[in-house]
Amino acid sequence: MRYVVVIPVLNELRYTAQCIESLLAHGTPADAILVIDNGSSDGTPAWLAAHPEIRSVRNAVNLGCGGAWTQGALLADADWVVLLNNDVLVSERAMDAMLDAADKHGLDVVSPSLAEGELDYDFEAHAAAFVKTMTGTLRRDWFHGVCFAVRRKVFQSIGFLDTDRRLGGREDVEYLVRCQRNDVPVGTVGDALLHHFGSITQKAIKLETGQKDLGDRDYFYAKLGMGWWARKRFKAERLRSARRWVAGERGGHGYAMHMLREKGSWRDAHYL
Repeated sequence: MRYVVVIPVLNELRYTAQCIESLLAHGTPADAILVIDNGSSDGTPAWLAAHPEIRSVRNAVNLGCGGAWTQGALLADADWVVLLNNDVLVSERAMDAMLDAADKHGLDVVSPSLAEGELDYDFEAHAAAFVKTMTGTLRRDWFHGVCFAVRRKVFQSIGFLDTDRRLGGREDVEYLVRCQRNDVPVGTVGDALLHHFGSITQKAIKLETGQKDLGDRDYFYAKLGMGWWARKRFKAERLRSARRWVAGERGGHGYAMHMLREKGSWRDAHYL
């Protein structure tokens, strides 16, 4: 199999069902989807049981995003493992188009472009126009945690996603840094587009628990071996890169690979 899409979920059934329906409608076969249920208490278990064509695993406890990603990667028998949030919609042939672009550019980890925020626009029409214009474009040396595909050989080379719960949603950045330090070629491509509603599960957990941050930021940077000054340089370089990419993409194509939808209009995301 070319790829398996691993989707960690914790409640929020409406988004999970919508995500899976979008994948199926846009070229992803049912047997290429694997849902990791981190102990949902809503209608998610019943919905998954009623859809046996979608492979799923139910955990008795919440393993966190990193734990579910690693669990899914271990179970996925495919050349690529696509790690995907459940609160997304996908463009036509998004998974195959993204992986075709990765092969073309020689990438071993790849993300699609991203539109985030309110769904008050025609995503299908926007995605078709975006992909037509942006196919072939590349942001080298960056991927994002909403959706990223990893070649099997990368896991064999540098290991799986970090399962440390104290990272609290920063597992994607930890893996990005690990890839960069080990010269793994990574990038984001314009050949596919996702609409991301915006970290729905994390927001729900924060609302329920009253936590402002699900992890420990200082612990995260310490784990990367970054002191205060290295942390500042890291953030500044990410901001400079984002601004440079946006300027080039806007100037050449009229779109940016990361855009935010707010109050009926678009603005470019100048952060990573």
